[in-house]
This record gives sequence, structure tokens and C-alpha cells, in this order.
Amino acid sequence: MALRGRVRVLTRATLHHLNSTPKPPPPPPPPTFPTLKSHSFSSTAAPTASHQSHYRKQISLANVLQRYGFPTSQLHSFLTRHSFLLNITSHELENSLGVLLKLKIPQKSLVSLISDCPGVLEFEFLRKWEMGLLEFGFLGASPMMIMNVLELARRFQLDPDGFSRSVKVLRGFGVTDGTVSRVLEGFPRVIMMNEKEMHRRIEFLMVIGIPRNELDRVFRSFPSILRFGVEDRLNPLLSEFGGLGFSEDLIRKEIVREPRILGMELGELSRCLELLRTLKCREPIKEKIFIKGAFRAGFEVKLRVDCLCKRGLIRRESFKVLWKEPRLIIYEIEDIEKKIEFLVRRMKFNVGCLVDVPEYLGVNFEKQIVPRYNVIEYLRENGGLGFELGLKDLIKPSRLRFYNLYVKPYPECEKMFGRFSVGVEVKSQHPVGLWKLFKPQQHSDSKEDVKNMKCFMESLG
Repeated sequence: MALRGRVRVLTRATLHHLNSTPKPPPPPPPPTFPTLKSHSFSSTAAPTASHQSHYRKQISLANVLQRYGFPTSQLHSFLTRHSFLLNITSHELENSLGVLLKLKIPQKSLVSLISDCPGVLEFEFLRKWEMGLLEFGFLGASPMMIMNVLELARRFQLDPDGFSRSVKVLRGFGVTDGTVSRVLEGFPRVIMMNEKEMHRRIEFLMVIGIPRNELDRVFRSFPSILRFGVEDRLNPLLSEFGGLGFSEDLIRKEIVREPRILGMELGELSRCLELLRTLKCREPIKEKIFIKGAFRAGFEVKLRVDCLCKRGLIRRESFKVLWKEPRLIIYEIEDIEKKIEFLVRRMKFNVGCLVDVPEYLGVNFEKQIVPRYNVIEYLRENGGLGFELGLKDLIKPSRLRFYNLYVKPYPECEKMFGRFSVGVEVKSQHPVGLWKLFKPQQHSDSKEDVKNMKCFMESLG
């Protein structure tokens, strides 16, 4: 018993001693790294020395790009995709961006160029091309031309020699520097052509009737003309024109007047003339279409097809729209583009609606499209429409029917619609008193006339 009591006492004493022993201090928290403003370039909590160096390099380059307008949200993915940029210092990057700004490239265009072709940021490449442009006096050329040339040169590892060769050839034919800039803007691959091929294509233009002093005008109106080869494109195109029944004199005359004719695809003029032969329209419209000849009419069809295709239609749909609405052929392209812009931007319709409602492009913009849209938009905003109107419902009704349906019940819409409004004075077609000129002249009956009438009546009885 005594031994068991001593063990109990010892145990209690030991526990009391252990409980009274002070606890060791908690371990220090792990080190934290400052959060950077840019998107996270690292994913590890304890980066190695090499990773830290890599990370700092990315941050340094990102800060430089950000100062020159590069979107912050795209910096991380851009530097990750193009890791070769880590081989240049931030100082070199800033020098390269300075050269690009010296070439007067706008900030938005600069960001687009760097995103599409980051290789242009190499300083030695830019320095070499800056000297080449300076030598020929093109430092003040259009930013688009400089961007196209730099991107092409970087992608194909070109030096300024091809640029200088092309400039010398064009200047030798009397082409001004402003036109040379437009050629390089529209067809920068001209710097990859050899001198012999350039001479061949320019001499072809002179052979078909374009005088030397007109070459500058031709290149200015159609800068991409040098992209077409003589044997594989231009000669077959002229043969096609001749096969359609057009004389050489007419073809040359039309090309001199409008050099863009040489940009037509093989078989394109045949397709346009086929559409013209199958048109079903009023005779006055057809006369206006062909007033300057079938060749000119076919080319006008081609221009309108290109306009519609540029706005989102395919070629088959574009031909269908022109066949259904032939008035487009005699309308200015600027008017067509304005109507399509209004249709998409303001009216919020898809451009494909034109295939079903081509009449939209045939009606007057200021007198019909805008007033009708204003009326419908006003009624929609004020709860006057119980259903949704499509483009067909907006354009197809006659003016009087549209007025009776949507304007007459709402007097506040009459002013914005304009036509058939209350208070609008209808002008007479003829001056006041003109009806008197059409009234038969009155003559008094003489005694002899009365006697003759009596005799005539008695003979009838």
C-alpha cells in the first residue's frame, strides 16, 4: 500500500511538473512574396534562383510593353507564347519600340503589329530597315505601308535591298513617291520580285495602250496591279474578253479608263454578262444599265458583287440580290454601303436578310428607309406594337398602306413620317386658272343658225 501511494504521489508530481513546463514558441510563418500588379507569371511558392530571374525578366519586359500601350490582360499569354523575347533586355526592347514610334506608327497599329509579328521587335532588324527607309526618303510614308513592309520582311528574312530595287524601278517609270507608297501598301510583296519581272509587267501595261505618263495614275487607282502575272493571268484575261465579242480597241479603251478591270478573275465577266442577259426589269432601267455598253455594264455588276461580298454575302447570294433588284447596278456603291451599314448597325438586322428582301437596297434611303424605321422604333419603345416586325414588313408595304397601318392611328408619328401628314399642303400640278385655257370657246347663235337647225329638225320628222 505504501509503495502504491508513493507511485501515485510521484505520478501526480511528475504530471504537475510537465504541465508547469513552459510551451515552446510557435514556429515562424513561412516567408511571403509581394503580389505584383501584373498577371501571375509564377506558380510556385518557393521559386528557385533561375525561376526568380526568369520571373523578373518577364516583369521587366511586361512593364515596358505596358508603357507603350500593350493591354495588361494579354501580357502574360504574349510573353509565354513568345519566349524568345526573354533573350533581349528591357533596354533593347524600349529602343526597338522607340524606333517603331519614330516611324510614326499609331499606338493601336503598333500593338497589332507586335501581336501579329513579335519578331519586328529585334533591334538590329529595325535599325537596318530604318536606315533603308531613310535612304529613300520613306520615313514619313503611310504607317500602313511601313507596317506591311516590316512584317513581310521579318517573316521572310528580307533586307532593304529588295525594297530599294522596287523603288528604283517604279521611279524609273515616272511613278511618284506617294504612288510608290500606295503600291507597297496594297502589294508589299513587290519587294520580293526581281527587276526583270517588274519590267515585264509594267511593259505589258504600256503595250495594251497605257501611255508612260499615265502609269502613275494607273498605279494610284489600282495599287495591286503588279501582283498579276503576264502569262498566267493577264494574257488569258484579254483572250477571254476577245472571246466574248469585244474588240481590242474597246478593251484597251476600257482598261485605260478603269485599270481595275485587270483585277477581274477569269470567267467573272462572263458570269456578269449572263446575269445581265437574264434580267427582268422595266425597259428604262435596262437602258440606264446598258447606256455605256455591255462591257461597262458587266464591270459595274462585278463591283456591286464585290461590295455585297465584302459586307458578308457569298457570291451566289450577291448575284441573286442583283438579279432580284437590278436598280442596284445603276446606284452608287457608296449609297449601297450606307444602306447596309444602317441595316446592320442601327436596325440590328443580319446582312443575310438582303437575300429575302433585296428591295431594301432599291428604295430611297432618306425618304423611305429612315422615316419608316423612326416610326417603328418610336412605336416599339412606347408599346404601340404588339408584335415584332421583320425587314419585309418594314419595306414591302406601299407608302399609303404603311401610313394607314402605323402612322395614321398615332398623330405624333405623322411629323417623323412626313408624307400624308396632316397640314401638309398638296401643291397643284398646274397653275391656278390654267383650266380656263381648256374650256371650249362660246359663240352666240345667229338667226341663220337657228333657221338651219329648224330645217334640219323638220327634215328628220
